[in-house]
Amino acid sequence: MTTSPTRQLRRDAQRNRDAILAAAREVFPEQGLEAPLEEVARRAGVGIATLYRRFPTRTELLDAVLAPAVQEHVDAAEQALAMDDPWEGFAFYLERTCRLQAGDRGLNDIMSMRLPRATAVEAAKRRLYRLTEEIIVRAQRAGRLRGDVTPEDLVFLHWANTRILQATRAAGAPDAWRRHLGLLLDGFRADRAHPLPEPPLSPRQVYRAMLTLGASCTRGAEEPPDSVYNNPGG
Repeated sequence: MTTSPTRQLRRDAQRNRDAILAAAREVFPEQGLEAPLEEVARRAGVGIATLYRRFPTRTELLDAVLAPAVQEHVDAAEQALAMDDPWEGFAFYLERTCRLQAGDRGLNDIMSMRLPRATAVEAAKRRLYRLTEEIIVRAQRAGRLRGDVTPEDLVFLHWANTRILQATRAAGAPDAWRRHLGLLLDGFRADRAHPLPEPPLSPRQVYRAMLTLGASCTRGAEEPPDSVYNNPGG
């Protein structure tokens, strides 16, 4: 029995989609969210027009590739809450999230910004926010974590870690983030707390800042270039 043209087309389309996702899982961790999509297409063995047919915007591709990576942060938060010692759970969560950032530039980028159209990623991050609140409150009630820490303060850690990772990779010290985290953990301890000079950012302020970072990443890259439509091959 011969394969129908329609069925063969569907198989080809699925193969192309799988190849694009596999390539993107290599490129974004290596080069970050602003990596050229032409490089993704090249590694996938398809034309750029084929990539845009499968994923019309960069955000759709990012959402498909990075949602499972963000889920790893959610898994770490759930493990932290399952630990008997609230402080150890808090420290474990921060260490694990920093380690995940260090191993994946794309994940590092996405955790520092908001992309509202990346629906799967943003859903995982909303779940993560709620778990983070629980981790913080649990450690505060145990008297181990300073009482003025908010989930928004942990965003500072992600922003700082982003720049630290960029700088220390170039310096040949990829694990330097561990020293920075150790210093921060001492500052988080309740028995070493001093009044802070500024109030915490509000959730709205953090959201607006992360939207700005996300917009700078995808600006000019949401729609495929005209040349793609003029050259539909591939």
